[in-house]
Amino acid sequence: MRYRELGRSGLSVSEIGYGAWGIGESGWVGATEDESLRALHRAIDRGVNFIDTARGYGESERIVGQVVRERAGDQVYVATKVPPKNGIWPAPDGLDPAETFPGAHIRDSLETSLRVSGLDHFDVLQFHVWSDEWVGRGDWLETIAELKQQGKIRLFGVSINDHQPDNALALVRSGVVDTVQVIYNIFDQAPADALLPACQEHGVGVIVRVALDEGGLTGRITAGTTFPEGDFRSRYFRGDRPAQVEQHVNAITAELGIAPDEIAETALRYVLSAPAVSTVIPGMRTVRNVERNTAVSDGHLLTDGRLTLLAKHRWQRNFYA
Repeated sequence: MRYRELGRSGLSVSEIGYGAWGIGESGWVGATEDESLRALHRAIDRGVNFIDTARGYGESERIVGQVVRERAGDQVYVATKVPPKNGIWPAPDGLDPAETFPGAHIRDSLETSLRVSGLDHFDVLQFHVWSDEWVGRGDWLETIAELKQQGKIRLFGVSINDHQPDNALALVRSGVVDTVQVIYNIFDQAPADALLPACQEHGVGVIVRVALDEGGLTGRITAGTTFPEGDFRSRYFRGDRPAQVEQHVNAITAELGIAPDEIAETALRYVLSAPAVSTVIPGMRTVRNVERNTAVSDGHLLTDGRLTLLAKHRWQRNFYA
C-alpha cells in the first residue's frame, strides 16, 4: 500500500481508502455483517488506514467502530459525516446554515456517532452536504473549532454535493476546511478543472468518492441489468441507463484496448493519477473487492497518453436526479 499526505493535516493516509456506505445495510442490498467485518479486517491487513462512514449509513458507524477498536494496535483514521438538520439532500441554493448545520445539531450528531461507534474521537468530521453560500455565516465554524479543541475531532471537511465540484471553491479558498470529498471519475472529470488545483494551492486534502460510478465503471453494468427493490442502484440505474453505461464503457475499453473486467482497475488508476488526490474510497463489501482494489496501489499510474485518451470520455450527467 502506498500513502499520501491528507492536505496540510500532517496525516499520511492510504491512497486506497475504505468507503463504508455499502456495509451499513441502508442503501445497498446484499451486505452481511460477517462478510463486512472480514472485509474491513482484510483491508487493514492490506494497509488501508482510512475509513469513511457517516451517521446516515445505517449500521456502518457501529461496524466500523467495532473493527477499529479490535485493531487498536493499528493506526486507522476514521472519517464520519453529519447529516443536514433539515434532511434536504443535496443542499439547494438559498438555505441558511442555521437550517442545515447549526452548532447544537453538529454536536448532537457527533455525540451520537461517538456513542454508536464506541470511539473517543473522529479524525475527520464532514458535513454531508455543502453550499458555498454558508462561508462566513452561522455558528458552524465556531462549533468545529471547539470540537477540535476538545479533542473530539482532528479535522473538518465537507462532502460536496453530487456533481457540483465548484460549489466548494469559496470554502477551499477560505482556509478553514481541511478536506473535501468529491465525486471524481472517468465520466465526471469536472473536479480537475478548478477544484483539484485549488485544493493543491491551499493544502486541502481530497477524498474521492464514486470513482467507479456506483458500479458503472466496473464492466458489470450492461443493458438489462437490474437491482433488488430497496437497493438505491435500482433508481440510479433505472430505465435505459444501464444500456447507456454499457455503451460508454465499451467505448473506453475499445479505445484503450483493454478487457471489460479491466475497467475498474483503470478507473481507480485514473483517479490516483491526479496528484491532488489524497485517497480514493471505493465501497468494498467483500474480501474479494478488498483484494482487487487494494492491489491497484502499486505505484503504476496511467500514462499521459492514456489520460489524454480518457479525457475524450467525459460524460456529464446526474443519475442521482
